[in-house]
Amino acid sequence: MRYPVILTKDGDAFVVTFPDVPEAITYGDTREEALARAGDALMTICDAFMKDRRDIPMPSETAGPAVEIPALETTKIWLYRTMQRANVGKAELARRLKWHLPQVDRVLNVRHGSQIDQIEAAFSALGKRLQVTIIDNEPEAHAGAHRVHGAIMANAKRARTASISATLGARTTSRVTAKRAAKKRPLATSPRR
Repeated sequence: MRYPVILTKDGDAFVVTFPDVPEAITYGDTREEALARAGDALMTICDAFMKDRRDIPMPSETAGPAVEIPALETTKIWLYRTMQRANVGKAELARRLKWHLPQVDRVLNVRHGSQIDQIEAAFSALGKRLQVTIIDNEPEAHAGAHRVHGAIMANAKRARTASISATLGARTTSRVTAKRAAKKRPLATSPRR
């Protein structure tokens, strides 16, 4: 997800604002410093919106400066949006996953480094499947490099720009269950002689 930003000079500082999320504002002594801080400001507001059960606005199209939300955080935002659309609260998601409520809180917390299998399981409980796509960077960025661009398909309009699509199914759940079962099995040891 790429959110457009507006950079304005204010005395000796540069101020960054987001047209789609006016609550997110930050600054820096240089243009680069202001843009580097912009992602953190945006994540802080997204986290606050989740806690207040508010909608997180989708980014508008832009050709100018923008801040890209990292893949993990994007996936968590899409999980939150999917829960809202399905009218599933945290307590209901915890019940479906047989998790404690703090586990759901951590999966939704954009500051917490959740494991991808936990997020897959959460989407699966909502009837969706997580799919990851790798795309080339834009030419003006680091040429030849690859990045994981995180966005989950919400509808056909967003499908053309999405890199992570949501349609979780039973196959993911069984794979996660098999991984957990394998971790619990004791290691085979040979008898002592």
